[in-house]
Amino acid sequence: MIKYLKKIVVLFFLLIPNSLYADFFEDITNQIVDNPKRLSYGVSVTDVNQDGNFDFIVTGFGYLNLALSYENGKLINIVNQKKFTDEFRRTIGVAACDIDKDGYEEIYFLNTDTYSGTKKYSDRLIDLEKDKYVDLFEIEKNQRDLNLTAGRSVVCVDRKGDGNYGVYVANYGGPTRFYEYSDEIIVDKSVQLNLAKVTGGRAVVAGHIISDKIDVFAANERGANFLYKNNEGKFLDVANEYRVEDFLQNGRGTALSDIYYRGRLDILNGNWGGFHRAYVLKDNIFQDIAKPPFDEPSRIRTVISADLDNDGYDEVFMNNIGEPNKLFKILDDGLIEQIPLDVGLEPNGYGTGAAVADIDNDGVLELLVSHGESFDQPLSLYKAKIGSNRKYLRVKPLNKYGAPARGATVTLISNLRKHSKTIDAGSGYLCQMEPIAHYGIRKKEKNIKIQVKWTNGKTEKFSIKDLNQTITIKQK
Repeated sequence: MIKYLKKIVVLFFLLIPNSLYADFFEDITNQIVDNPKRLSYGVSVTDVNQDGNFDFIVTGFGYLNLALSYENGKLINIVNQKKFTDEFRRTIGVAACDIDKDGYEEIYFLNTDTYSGTKKYSDRLIDLEKDKYVDLFEIEKNQRDLNLTAGRSVVCVDRKGDGNYGVYVANYGGPTRFYEYSDEIIVDKSVQLNLAKVTGGRAVVAGHIISDKIDVFAANERGANFLYKNNEGKFLDVANEYRVEDFLQNGRGTALSDIYYRGRLDILNGNWGGFHRAYVLKDNIFQDIAKPPFDEPSRIRTVISADLDNDGYDEVFMNNIGEPNKLFKILDDGLIEQIPLDVGLEPNGYGTGAAVADIDNDGVLELLVSHGESFDQPLSLYKAKIGSNRKYLRVKPLNKYGAPARGATVTLISNLRKHSKTIDAGSGYLCQMEPIAHYGIRKKEKNIKIQVKWTNGKTEKFSIKDLNQTITIKQK
């Protein structure tokens, strides 16, 4: 009884700051310059123009791919080169990572001109060379393994932990692909890595899920999910052993999140029209702790776990298509409570993707929502209304080549919690978040330390003296 009352008290005080406002979110869509109705799917966050600031990449399905940069209080498109904008190939998924170890991220555009099976146009892998955009798949030596299967999501995987990223492509009605830049050639290594399965691939995430190296969880439709355990750079599907196959459901959106604030990553998995899951590792198997209203079925797309209001507790945003979006807060002890929405609810929205980033560098995350598939709609941009005096800490890990260490795990350790976040590698469904671990700081939180677990499994700890800053940590 006492424990139950404590949970009520915690929830009450957590929600007081937001109750001062009519809504959790503020609609700041007017900051997007030239925002017509369009079909959009995937969203990624990377530094497109290499100016040190992150930009939103928004894919177009029969429309231009965009690179939205924050300038003078507005989001404006900064790229108009055809290999990038590419309106005829119908881009759906997108992810960025450094595949050639030059310190800058390449951009993988997944094109899908058909629902399933063989497609007309291959994907693009854009290398940003100063002001020149090179599609590596257009180079003759890289054309032997082009992806001509319809797909949905892509994720970047540093499978050996050496900074050599490959790209896992979740295809639909055809074999999974895994592209690596090897000996200056793009090669599909899915067969030799035990990844070339045929399924209805939907969402995929990579991180320290069950290993010290980078594992992969893939949420599939019309078939069982995959959980690939990293075994010396190759992969073994252990989804059945760890109880995450969920073969009677249709996986759609997924995210890695520390549900118990205990210093390890769990799996949030949204099922299309089915029960959503909150998988927590206990006794060497994942147990689904999701309860109503969190688990209630919806037409789900992207799932995002992030501290949107800087209160030290993560929110979970469920982007739905053709029905209202949902927002939840993860409290202590795995309690997940729904937050009422008005702004951001989008009851008539056809959401297809979403991503978060502190695009204006003010210490509060922005949420960009894309729409499409069956109805043209403009992009939406939201930001939490937060109380004054909220503090934050942002941690930006870079690998030894100077590129974002996607897949690494950052853990905040304090007197109140041990809170792990992954540096997002993509593509929980079509989308990829900023490569920064963003923390709001709780009241009475002190003795803060940061631990970085790199993709090779090695860890480093750092004491934190000052808050309200972004700390860049480079791998030794």
